[in-house]
Amino acid sequence: MTHPPTEEQQLIISATKTTTSNLMVNALAGTGKTSTLEMLEGVAKQKPILYLCFNKRNADEATARMLGSTTVRTFNALGHRIWASAIGKGISLDTKKTYNIVKEITDDVRGPESRTIWNAYDQVRQGVEMAKAVGYVPEGVNPSATRLASRNLLHTILDEEPDDLVSDLIDAVLRRSIKLSYEGSIDYNDQVYMSALFGGAFPKFPLTLVDEYQDLNPVNHEMIRKLVGDRRLIGVGDPHQNIYGFRGAKSNGMAEAVTHYAASELDLSVSFRCPERIVRNARWHVPHFKWFNPGGEVGVRDYHAAADFEPNAVFICRNNAPLLSLAFKLIAHGHGINLVGSEIGPRIVTTLKKLGNGELGKEQALSGVDQWLEAKLAKSSKTAPDMAECMRIIIRQGSDLGQAIGYAEHLFKQRGAIQLMTGHKSKGLEFPLVYHLDPHLIGEGPQDRNVRYVIQTRSSDRYFEIDSRTIQWS
Repeated sequence: MTHPPTEEQQLIISATKTTTSNLMVNALAGTGKTSTLEMLEGVAKQKPILYLCFNKRNADEATARMLGSTTVRTFNALGHRIWASAIGKGISLDTKKTYNIVKEITDDVRGPESRTIWNAYDQVRQGVEMAKAVGYVPEGVNPSATRLASRNLLHTILDEEPDDLVSDLIDAVLRRSIKLSYEGSIDYNDQVYMSALFGGAFPKFPLTLVDEYQDLNPVNHEMIRKLVGDRRLIGVGDPHQNIYGFRGAKSNGMAEAVTHYAASELDLSVSFRCPERIVRNARWHVPHFKWFNPGGEVGVRDYHAAADFEPNAVFICRNNAPLLSLAFKLIAHGHGINLVGSEIGPRIVTTLKKLGNGELGKEQALSGVDQWLEAKLAKSSKTAPDMAECMRIIIRQGSDLGQAIGYAEHLFKQRGAIQLMTGHKSKGLEFPLVYHLDPHLIGEGPQDRNVRYVIQTRSSDRYFEIDSRTIQWS
């Protein structure tokens, strides 16, 4: 830290040092939670300490900054160790586990039935991943397992409503996956799912620190419950940045933890990242937000020439489709671009290839997208409209489907200076210059309001809202 602890930080340090209470720190965007955790680590009387992180990047950063006596783990790494000890044998990590199980199932059938199963693969894979996030265990599997979600609850939170075939396949894959886990074959999701729900000896640390508490899913919460017991817990997170409901994150996980652990709540509300004007711009969502640095710039760009975009610009949007459209146009005008975290790319290309062969005409391909969208909407898909618009944008780039797919594959490989990403991918990052592309796409639901706040607080200097329809390309 380059400044003395703020009054809020001093209160948190004092509560850590002079009490044995469980604490929940509500840390707004850019408020120095990592530095605060380092200070807590130094004054806490309970030793040794376990520091749990949400992802490997954060764990690596914490390992470099924390005391050597503190054990830093991701949920996955800790779960891996617990499950390996529970089954008493070596573990192999199979990153294609669900795919391989579905292949086993299809190998036992032939003809149209096999193709029907493969056509449902993406939906089955997503269902299995969500089941392992929210804690669904099929009936008839290990009656002593901890069950956190019913089959009906799982189905209601999936992107698409599963039909009987998909429902049965999800259950079949889960049963086989659980059996394989006992034999030592697991995937990343099993690392937490199996240890939290099916047993294992959890280490007994006097103090557990948990970062990014707002992002945790029900299975993460169950792991914490088994870790902490009657020992001390200090959690840090920002409930206003809870945006991963589509991945299973609990919408009110921090509030529930405050009640469950009788935790005292403390605030970190002074942002060291966001200067005054950017903080003021986000107070519609968090009125108690404060700033450490003056200045900053916030505005709406009603008109912007494409040639004037700075090479360090970062475009953040609620949806993928406007980013794809912008990416093609920026490339055409000589800008180097990078679609950050564009995992949607392979999904788009795979779906486009299913529309027909490469010689399929543009109009036929667009008609195929319409039919694909109609089928998805019939299953109440929440993400299909954005995906369909992405495919339309790509198809319009080529004279036929094959050429369009070629352009798309080229686009997703670009690594230029101008970055484009969704609001969900921007979380945890910061940039000097942020353009919020098409802010009108953000709705008024709790998750969308949080996404707006996340986007607005990525900038350390300048933040502009811009409508893609007003950009001048000539």
